[in-house]
Amino acid sequence: MFVRGRLSTGGRRKTWARNDACSRRCTDIQRIGQGAHRAPCLFQRYARHYQTIGIESVSEKANHIANLLAPTVQALGLELLGIEYLPAPGSATLRLYIDVQEAERDTRHVNVEDCEAVSREVSAQLDVEDPITGNYTLEVSSPGVDRPLFELAHFARFLGETAKVVLKLPQDRRRRLQGAISRIEGEDIVFTVDDAEMTVAFDNIDKARLVPDWAALGLAPEKPGGGRKAGAKAGDAKRAPARKAKKKPNQPAARKPRAE
Repeated sequence: MFVRGRLSTGGRRKTWARNDACSRRCTDIQRIGQGAHRAPCLFQRYARHYQTIGIESVSEKANHIANLLAPTVQALGLELLGIEYLPAPGSATLRLYIDVQEAERDTRHVNVEDCEAVSREVSAQLDVEDPITGNYTLEVSSPGVDRPLFELAHFARFLGETAKVVLKLPQDRRRRLQGAISRIEGEDIVFTVDDAEMTVAFDNIDKARLVPDWAALGLAPEKPGGGRKAGAKAGDAKRAPARKAKKKPNQPAARKPRAE
């Protein structure tokens, strides 16, 4: 559902808006420096690069940049939920998720103008502070219905909701889990996974997102069983005339020998 925008050659900034379920998401992309060259086997290069720099250093870099940019976003009357820093050979991606402040959440949502304003101010600050060496792509986006969860307070806000989580280190022989956010116990989060509780340390969470309740949003697809029944009835209606059509041409053919 998410289509990543690409810049044309020589372009400096493009704004992309999209509708994601019931939430409108906007992305403002700015290329710093010259365009990065897309080499073959890019996934393998990404994997080797991540092994070299380490997951912990990437998280520390992301936290450093988030702390650096949060006051700038707040000065615009918005909240920086968190960032995703995705380094790669030749180019990196810096993705900012912004939201309106808590007092305005019931009256308005993030729009394209908010994304553009944040992109302008953040770009100027990044040019001065220069926390990322080399080329990178800056993306500014609203959280959307599959909202990312960056802080412990985010999990506490959505108690009872279902989340999809990726762990830094395996726990119970699993790196991924999906379950309801049951409660917060200190610095730990208790999930209900497959009718059993699972306690995960917040520091061990690499990525987390809410799983939208499409039925509650009124966007749930039709049940497969219902679709098959409807198709069976339609098929019966089509086959009935076909049987009658075969009998009509056969009746005159059977009578001709008797007439002779």
